[in-house]
Amino acid sequence: MTTIDRIPGRDAARWGAKVALALMLAACGAPAPQAPSRPPAQPPAAAPEAAVTPAAPAAPVARRGLPLPAPRAVSSHEALRRQAAERMVAANPDGTYMGEVPPQLLAIPVLEVELNQDGSIRHIRVLRKPSQAEDTIEVAIAAVRRAAPFGDVSRLPKPWKFVEVFLFDDDRRFKPRTLDD
Repeated sequence: MTTIDRIPGRDAARWGAKVALALMLAACGAPAPQAPSRPPAQPPAAAPEAAVTPAAPAAPVARRGLPLPAPRAVSSHEALRRQAAERMVAANPDGTYMGEVPPQLLAIPVLEVELNQDGSIRHIRVLRKPSQAEDTIEVAIAAVRRAAPFGDVSRLPKPWKFVEVFLFDDDRRFKPRTLDD
C-alpha cells in the first residue's frame, strides 16, 4: 500500500485524537483560575509583541513517559519478554502505537537483548536489519534502553535474553510484536 492508497479518514482521525489528547493534557496541567484577593494597583503594561517565526519541522522524538514502576517478578522467559514489551511501550508513549498493525510496515528490525542477573542490559544484538529506514534500529535500541531494567532474572534458567520484533509504521512509531497477540 502506498501513501496514495491511504484512507484519508484514518489519518484525520489519528490527527484529531492526538490534538484532543494534547488539549486534555494541557488542561490537566493548567492552574485553576483564582479570584484576586485585592485589585491590582495599576494595570499591567502591555507586553511588546514578539515576532513569531515558524519552526522547521523536526524528526519525531520519543519522549520519556512517566517513571516506570518497578518490574514484576517473572517466572518464565515468555513472561520476561511480555513484561519487557509492556515496559517499552510505557517508556516510549510518543514513539509507539497500539491496535491493528498496518498492512504494510515501514521497517521490521529484530533485536536480541541479553540481560545481567539484576535485569539490566548486558548486550543488545541486531538480528535483522531492515532494508529501508535503517534509522529504526537506533530507535528500537533506544526504546529498549529506556525500558530497562527488566527485573531480577536470576531465578530463570540461563541464557537471560529475549528477542523482540519491532513493527514500525509509516510515522516511525513501533509496536513490539510480542503485544500483537
